[in-house]
Amino acid sequence: MQRCSWVTSDEIYIEYHDTEWGSPISGDDAMFERMSLEGFQAGLSWLTILKRREGFREAFHGFEIAKVAKMTNQDVERLLQNDGIIRHRGKIEAVINNAKIAKELEGGIEAFVRSFTPTEDRRDLTKSPESEAMSKALRKLGFNFVGPTTMHALMQAIGMVEDHSENCFRKN
Repeated sequence: MQRCSWVTSDEIYIEYHDTEWGSPISGDDAMFERMSLEGFQAGLSWLTILKRREGFREAFHGFEIAKVAKMTNQDVERLLQNDGIIRHRGKIEAVINNAKIAKELEGGIEAFVRSFTPTEDRRDLTKSPESEAMSKALRKLGFNFVGPTTMHALMQAIGMVEDHSENCFRKN
């Protein structure tokens, strides 16, 4: 079975590629989780994030926006000691900040993100005009760790952009 070239022999990566990457998700909390994890991934490998995903879910209340929005500076200090996640103060604070904004976002974060779905096929990019526009709009609202490359990776991961390689069994 052929997969995208970025998939390593690691079982976690194979499972993620084969069952999740490029597949649509639904719900604001699910979108918030993916956006948050992509933000944590900045500067790191996705495999690093996947190996800690359950730790992130536990640390951030299953990425329930309403619960994360209530987290405090005491929670930040506690999470900085949690070896089940990436202990980066800026990224931890960004998730909490972003939850507060997402909670108040009219129409929800899922609809907001999907409003930037590309109208034409753009393959094998690290960013796109749509991811740049989304990043700019999110930053204007006050979101952090939502750069255009990170948002393009989000778009790929949730199927807004079809980026499975031509010979991949998951293509289309």
